Amino acid sequence: MTATAEIKGCTDPNISGTATLTEQVTPEGIKEVTVEMNVMGLTDGKHAVHIHEVGACEPCGAAKGHHDPGPFGESRPDSAGDEAPAKDINHPYHMGDLINIESKDGVGTMSHTTNRVTLSPGRLTIMDEDGSAFIIHTNMDTYCDEETDLKKGCAGGSRDACGIIKAAN
Repeated sequence: MTATAEIKGCTDPNISGTATLTEQVTPEGIKEVTVEMNVMGLTDGKHAVHIHEVGACEPCGAAKGHHDPGPFGESRPDSAGDEAPAKDINHPYHMGDLINIESKDGVGTMSHTTNRVTLSPGRLTIMDEDGSAFIIHTNMDTYCDEETDLKKGCAGGSRDACGIIKAAN
């Protein structure tokens, strides 16, 4: 099973790219999804990449929070003020948390395999009724690996690009 996404800048029309997702099953019967992403126009450095819970990019905030089904998911991406750190309350354990994409000379590439999401039906699927989208953030994801309270922005900060994930024909 495969899916694709066309990546576009949230406000910068020079950001564009593609992502391909391929689901496979390991010999042990575990479903894994490999994400291959190529993006042009990002600033050099690392940028957080997450799968968000809704397949919408107009505006980029329409993608809502990180994909995180289950009893422990709590994602409030648009929290403000004193609540801001709470938006990352389950980070880096959201099912949609991926590795950073690294851009050099304006070209970013990423290849990552995860067993936290599936394309096929089930509790971890990202192909549900409201779909899912990739969000690429301005900053790198530090995975909020602090010993104490979460720090605002540890999951990547502002949204730079978005891509709706669609089943491949």
